Amino acid sequence: MSRTRLTVGGEGERPVEVITSRKNPLALQIRRLSASKSARREERLFLCEGPKLLGEALAWGAEVAAVLSTPGHAPETVPGARRVEAPENLLKSLSATETPQGVLFLCRLPDLRPPEELAGGRYLVLDGVQDPGNVGTIWRTADAFGADGLVLLPGCADPFSPKTVRASMGACFRLPVWEMEREALSAALGRAGVPLYAAALREDAGDVRRMDLSRCAVVIGSEGRGVSPETLALCGGALKIPMRARCESLNAAVAAAVVLWEMARGSE
Repeated sequence: MSRTRLTVGGEGERPVEVITSRKNPLALQIRRLSASKSARREERLFLCEGPKLLGEALAWGAEVAAVLSTPGHAPETVPGARRVEAPENLLKSLSATETPQGVLFLCRLPDLRPPEELAGGRYLVLDGVQDPGNVGTIWRTADAFGADGLVLLPGCADPFSPKTVRASMGACFRLPVWEMEREALSAALGRAGVPLYAAALREDAGDVRRMDLSRCAVVIGSEGRGVSPETLALCGGALKIPMRARCESLNAAVAAAVVLWEMARGSE
């Protein structure tokens, strides 16, 4: 049976709750959000871990709904958030990492629908990239090299799974991500006058080092099958990354980094 008691919080702060049971409703909610994409979408919440990531969330205006920490790891202030303390063994049972950092927190899920009009000029598009670590790493890289947004086509990993969020290293709070159907993406880019290219070994593929990528959207496909034929058919051009003939392909995150670097270089 779960036990919850209230302790005295700081001035202007919500009281700090203390929970001890793995069957506590908050503990059960955290497990649901950690394991299930549908639960994240239904509850409009996602799970994050660690004081550094919490600092990023607060610095970039994310709405933090609840913070669960072990004694001694509680943050000084998280405006408006529910604050809860739990023993180390309980937090460890809820953590998705082998070495918990003493803090778990829930954030409100942002709107994954794109804006009516795309205001920027440089976008990275992922097509069927299913590894959450790759999606998070690409998200982080897109933020570092100045992309205006990350677009996920059907078949990609959930951008707000715990593993994706960890790999994004805070980019999930800084750079918008949108989930779109292929036709909707093509139409939105057309309205904005932004050409769509694919990183693919098509006959018309140009050398990425010599293409004008200062204003464009580039599609990166999965390592297994590359950019899908359906997406490729919507692309007005293609680009390739030169490499030794004995090497078949690059990891999706590495390919994305090369493309993003060239996009950033072209905008200088």
